[in-house]
Order: sequence, then C-alpha cells, then structure tokens
Amino acid sequence: MSFDLLQIEKWFSVNIGLFDRVLRLFAGLGVVLFDYIANSTWEFIFLVFGVWSVTTSVFGWCPFYKVFGVNTCPASFKLKQEEKLVAES
Repeated sequence: MSFDLLQIEKWFSVNIGLFDRVLRLFAGLGVVLFDYIANSTWEFIFLVFGVWSVTTSVFGWCPFYKVFGVNTCPASFKLKQEEKLVAES
C-alpha cells in the first residue's frame, strides 16, 4: 500500500486561523468545565463537544471545514512540488 505524501499534506493542511483556534480553545475548555458540574444525562454530550473543540484548536485542522471548503487561516503553508524535490536532493 503506497501513500502519496503530497495528497496527505493537501488534505491535512491547517485550515483554522488564530482567532478561531483561540475561540475554540476557550469554548471547549468552558464546555468541559461545564461538563464537570452537569448532571449525568448531558455529561457525555458536553464532554464530546468540549474535547472536539479543544482538539481541533490544538491541531489547527477541522474536517468539517475541509468538507465544506472553509479556511479561516490567512497564511498558506503549501509548498510547490518542485521545491520539495529540490529540498530532498
């Protein structure tokens, strides 16, 4: 089984900007904190939502943004294939 690294890098490129990441981090931590004091009926839902928000904030990549074509990251971290070949040589 062969993996094309260019395709993998293209799929997992950063698509969440700094403001969005900070907002997700604080919202996710707030939801996890609320989960700590919530009753057991809603506890799992709050935990999943909070962990999801914190995780996407830390990695800077959201699969839903990728599916819908949204990108809030102002910088582009993509390299041209020729530059990679020169760097590898």
